[in-house]
Amino acid sequence: MAKRKIPVVVVAGFLGSGKTTLLNHLLRNTRGARIGVIVNDFGSVNIDSMMVAGQVDSMVSLSNGCLCCAIDVSDMDAMLDKLAHPKSDLDVIVVEASGLAEPRNMIRLVVSSENEHITYGGLVLVVDAYEFDTTRERHPELDQHVAMADLILLNKTDRVDTDTHDDLLGRLCGLNARAAVVSTDHSRVDPGLLFDFSERAEPRPGEQLTLDDLLREHDEHDHRHLHDGYDSITFESDAPLHPRALVDLLENQPAGVFRIKGYVTVTAGLRSTRYLVQTVGDHIRFEPPGRGDDAPGTTRLVVIGADLDSDAVREQLGRCVADEPVSADAMYAVHRFTPR
Repeated sequence: MAKRKIPVVVVAGFLGSGKTTLLNHLLRNTRGARIGVIVNDFGSVNIDSMMVAGQVDSMVSLSNGCLCCAIDVSDMDAMLDKLAHPKSDLDVIVVEASGLAEPRNMIRLVVSSENEHITYGGLVLVVDAYEFDTTRERHPELDQHVAMADLILLNKTDRVDTDTHDDLLGRLCGLNARAAVVSTDHSRVDPGLLFDFSERAEPRPGEQLTLDDLLREHDEHDHRHLHDGYDSITFESDAPLHPRALVDLLENQPAGVFRIKGYVTVTAGLRSTRYLVQTVGDHIRFEPPGRGDDAPGTTRLVVIGADLDSDAVREQLGRCVADEPVSADAMYAVHRFTPR
C-alpha cells in the first residue's frame, strides 16, 4: 500500500528577492494546512506579529499549528526525520535556503534523503524583478539557478513597468523554457500552486483529504483552483494509456507545467495496471494507489502550471491513449519511476 509522502519544497533566491516574505505569506494564508518550515535563521520568520527566536537544531510550534526549525545545512537529514515520520500530519515541508546557498546542494540533500516519508516537491526560485540585472552582474550563477528551477516567481513586479516586466519574462523563459513562471508582488502566490492542502475553517488534528477528494474538489469547485497566475487542467480517459507514450510526455512536459497529479491506468501485454502518478518539474513518481485512496478505475489527471495551452495539453495527453495492443515490455518505462 502506498503511503502518503510529504512534499519538500526548496525555496531559493538571492538576498532580498522575497524568500522570507513568501514563507510568511504561506504561513499566514494557507487555511487548514500544517506546514513544516526549515530555515537558516529563525529571526527572519514572523507569524502573526510574533518573532520566532531560537538556536541551530531547535524546533518550535507556531501559533497556527505549523512547525518551524532552524538548522545548519549539514543537519538537514536529521531535521527532516524530526518533521516527517509515520505520525506526522504535515501537508508540506518548506526549506528556505540561505540567500547565498547553492540550490543544487539543497536539492541533493532532499533527493538523497533516506527518509521514506518525504518526496521532493520542487525548486521554487524567487527572482527580484527590480534588481535582476544588478543581481545577475554580482552573481553570474543566477542564470544556472534559473535554469534548474521548477517554478520561478518573478517577484516585485509592482516596481517595474510593463515593458521591463515583459522583457524579463522573455529572458527567464529563454534561460528555462520548461519551468512555470509566475509574476508576483510581495511574493503573493496561491499556495495551491505549490502543494495540496485541506481548506477547512476549523481543521481537526490528523484530518486529511485524499487525492480523490482533491480531484472531486477540483471538478465541483473549479473556481477555487483557477486563480490568477496559474492554470489547472483536468484530463480524463476511460481507455487505458500506453506506458511509453505517457512516460515520454512526462519527461518532455509542455512548457509552463509545474505539477501533474492523479491516477492513471496503463496497459501492456494482457494486463492493465493502475498507478498514482505525481510529478514536479522533472521528477516523476509512479506508485500503486493505497487502499484508502479509493482510486477510480479510469485515468484522471490534473495538470498545474502557468500560461498553459489547455487544448494543446489535453491533445498531448489524448495521444497517450492506447488505441492498439501494447507489448508487455512497454511497462518497463513506468517501472523506472516506481519505488523499489
